[in-house]
Amino acid sequence: MNIRLVLSGLAVSATLWAVAATTYAQILVLNQGDNAIAEFTTSGATLNPALISGLSSPQSMAIAGENLFVTSLNLTSDSGRIGKYTTSGVTVNPTLITVMGGPSGIAVSGKDLFVAVSNVANESSRISKYTISGATVNPALISGLGPVGDIQVSGNKLFIANVGFGGTISEYTTSGTIVNPALVSGLTFLTDFAISGDKLFVTNLGTFPGTGTVSEYTLSGMLVNPALISGLTFPTDIEVAGNDLFIVSASTGTIGKYTISGETIDPALISGLNDPTDIAVISAPVPDASFTGMLLLLGLTATFGLKCWLHRPV
Repeated sequence: MNIRLVLSGLAVSATLWAVAATTYAQILVLNQGDNAIAEFTTSGATLNPALISGLSSPQSMAIAGENLFVTSLNLTSDSGRIGKYTTSGVTVNPTLITVMGGPSGIAVSGKDLFVAVSNVANESSRISKYTISGATVNPALISGLGPVGDIQVSGNKLFIANVGFGGTISEYTTSGTIVNPALVSGLTFLTDFAISGDKLFVTNLGTFPGTGTVSEYTLSGMLVNPALISGLTFPTDIEVAGNDLFIVSASTGTIGKYTISGETIDPALISGLNDPTDIAVISAPVPDASFTGMLLLLGLTATFGLKCWLHRPV
């Protein structure tokens, strides 16, 4: 006797099972003093003090999926390179791109890499554009800039930090057209900035080399709070992840953790670093408790609504 089990009445979209809450699992710290990249948890625990080592005067890094791009400077000549690695520390190509000049800030958007390259001799900078596979798109997409620190991409807009005394943040399109040469200005000493949605966070020194602040702006350049966070010791780099801000102090070798509304979580979340110059936060989607409960409820509902028939062929 053959028995066939027929199931019907179940219509649960497979995409539901892929939904997850986003958490931020790892912090990568570029330690220029060690010529290495260290890995930590967002609670400050050390995972790997030398996830990537043997770098040459590393300046900055950018993450795209599992790809990690690192700019390095050749101290014996006015040249540099961009290396490609995985976020787990595997070397893909240590000299993916070589450039004349000193590469500093780097940003990645889709299949494009944007690199700030400085000419040490005349203190001018340009933005070069490449593909993530290393092909040159435009070696001088934007030129005639002053000293450039960080660069960020948001949508089809490219934001550039002209660092130093009286620093500004400029806005361009990713095709190189200028939108606003002084989107944010009037800063005493700009060191870095970070973008999250329509928010822009800027690290700024008061009386060099005194304490510094984090100011909040909208992405259109409107000042929201000139001192969202104050009393910082020489803040040199900032990264935003979800509702958290991570701020680097190179002079003290520490990374502090704050909320995007300005509350202090831990001013020395990570300490004992050797001249940290850049950080990146790796996000990892994982189910949280409420999501697990939703899946359980969906499973029970689907089971309850399942119709089963036993069909015996005649």
